Amino acid sequence: MMHFSDFSAVQVRIARPTDRFDEIVAFYEKGLGLKKLGGFSGHHGYNGVMFGLPNVQYHLEFTSHIAGSPCPAPTKDNLLVFYIPDPEEIRSILNRLADMGYDEVPPENPYWKEKGATVEDPDGWRIVLMNTEGHDLQLDAPAE
Repeated sequence: MMHFSDFSAVQVRIARPTDRFDEIVAFYEKGLGLKKLGGFSGHHGYNGVMFGLPNVQYHLEFTSHIAGSPCPAPTKDNLLVFYIPDPEEIRSILNRLADMGYDEVPPENPYWKEKGATVEDPDGWRIVLMNTEGHDLQLDAPAE
């Protein structure tokens, strides 16, 4: 039987295909301001780029295949949430994205509107810029 302590991954990468590779790179690098950590081209027909947060082992990867890489957004509630404590930074990001043609959209779940701003990337996937320090994760107490 596996226990949670048996899991020892040292890095997590979320990978997603796109047919709008250049637009996606611009959105996440120039618009959002994520750091490009690396990339590749011509690997079995794939090109890719990895973005991340400084000093954190969580990466976001986008790939594109020469034969096409469709990836329709499944719902308006599939979100990538960034917790950003500085409201000025959020305003700056929203202004950069708006200048690129990506305006704020109403969230599906009103919770994200309370302290956040939602924007759709070129593929229709949504990001949320939350103006908080982040949240502590708490597991539900077992039923008595």
